[in-house]
Amino acid sequence: MFDRYASSNERGRSRTMVRGLLARMGRLVLLTGLVVIPVGAGAQRSGPVVTAPVGTMVGSERRGILSFKGIPYAVAPEGDLRWKPPVPQPDWQDTRRATDFGPACYQPGARSASVYSEDIGPMSEDCLSLNVWAPEHAENAPVLVWIHGGALTNGASSQKTYDGSKMARQGIVVVSINYRLGILGYLAHPELSAESADDVSGNYGLLDQIEALKWVQRNIAAFGGDPANVTIAGESAGALSVMYLMASPRARGLFAKAIAESAYMLSTPALREASHGMPPAETTGSALQQKLGAADLAAMRAMSPADLVRGAAEAAFVPWGTIDGQVLPDQLVDIFDRGEQAPVPIIAGFNSGEIRTLRILLPPKPDSAAAYEARIRAAYGELADRFLAIYPSDDIEESMLATTRDAMYGWTSERLAAKQAALGVPSYLYLFDHGYPATETWNVHGFHGSELPYVFGTMDDLPPYWPKIPDTARERAMSAAIMGYWVSFARTGQPTAPNAPAWPPYADDRSGMVFANKPVPVLRLSGGRYALHEEVVCRRRAAGDIPWTWNTGVISPPLPPQDTRCR
Repeated sequence: MFDRYASSNERGRSRTMVRGLLARMGRLVLLTGLVVIPVGAGAQRSGPVVTAPVGTMVGSERRGILSFKGIPYAVAPEGDLRWKPPVPQPDWQDTRRATDFGPACYQPGARSASVYSEDIGPMSEDCLSLNVWAPEHAENAPVLVWIHGGALTNGASSQKTYDGSKMARQGIVVVSINYRLGILGYLAHPELSAESADDVSGNYGLLDQIEALKWVQRNIAAFGGDPANVTIAGESAGALSVMYLMASPRARGLFAKAIAESAYMLSTPALREASHGMPPAETTGSALQQKLGAADLAAMRAMSPADLVRGAAEAAFVPWGTIDGQVLPDQLVDIFDRGEQAPVPIIAGFNSGEIRTLRILLPPKPDSAAAYEARIRAAYGELADRFLAIYPSDDIEESMLATTRDAMYGWTSERLAAKQAALGVPSYLYLFDHGYPATETWNVHGFHGSELPYVFGTMDDLPPYWPKIPDTARERAMSAAIMGYWVSFARTGQPTAPNAPAWPPYADDRSGMVFANKPVPVLRLSGGRYALHEEVVCRRRAAGDIPWTWNTGVISPPLPPQDTRCR
């Protein structure tokens, strides 16, 4: 599989010839530089022009990087199309202006300021758009498709951190996408299932992502990208989405590699059955309808998107994927255990301070070391000694931060690396343990998402409350290394970077890369942490009525008895 993608340039010669005159004409216009053409109703605008199968569009150019923003890949999912699979954007005849980001998908926004707070601009249900950054003379270049985070509730492709221009300067085409969020993207409901040809509902945001990947397959060659060498990448909920895409038969063949930053492989609700302590997704949807005061599906479709989003937030609706047997056939853990996920190379990793800016995930702190140890022993039984050796009582807060981090993000990251390695494809594990003066002052060293400005090289244009990154040789070197690893992985499936150490594959003694003051390869990156949490999750899965990863540490339910499947 790796050889196939690494040699795609070699074997793509005949494929490029078949891509058609239309794509080559679009690239020819790019190569001729800036032109002036009519846009819309007789307006004039100068900029680079590309003609893709979907239509002709004019974008922007800055220092040899072309950008095309706000390109619709699907029809606005509003009115009768609300809570339906995305309808592909029809081809257009006129030239479309693509110089501004499209509106963000409807979301409630943050209730209070945080490091993640950012003005995302206008919102609309007509939000299914994507953005492309490409080198001016790109030809058959690797493609990286970025899926934003935000708990499947917030976020947008227009966020400052995700600007793809500096990554594109390394010779790849970068695409970022919007997708439906919250109640508009992940509502399952009996009436919605009944009107579906597949008798399922939910997963609309995931279907949006799949539709965007189909758009990339059809159109990206016109921007100089290679549709046979697409890497999907995301952080947090974007990394959860990467796992969903790896598990979904509907996404098979639409990408060649994957990058998952701070993914979390949670237990997922099933459409019609209670599963692992979670009610059926349709039941949750019906209950939400009642809380909204809507008589039926028609009444919900008549509500404004703002009222829906606000009402769902007040009702504490949490969006997840839904196991429907179609888009998501089974729990992620089961699909990856059986080796039924996409057999693609992967980079997976997490941050040392994940929970320092996500303290809402922490349970109340016990009053004393004795109380802490008593709760752990009551919950973990014969595994308590192992647990306390890793998460001791001498600093309860630090142990609790580490417990939740490892149960959610560390366990998931290593599991992804291990399961892809078991398929025989290259897999790479990392820990981002980097800090700088502002993070140390705020006590948020290695916080959730703090790697993103280094990945994209956007350290000089951060959200307003983000700890300011100093413009020093140390920080620039860290960004150059991380971006280099990510870009080379998108190109060949092997992460390398100039003036940086070789990144050992996970299969080499559970090895990985630690990004601290500088990149350092290590053996057995997680020590015994992964094995502990894997056994806990396995026992909970075997019991069948307990969720995993959230309810850990001092709030863990009693550990189910040993099961032969967990040895």
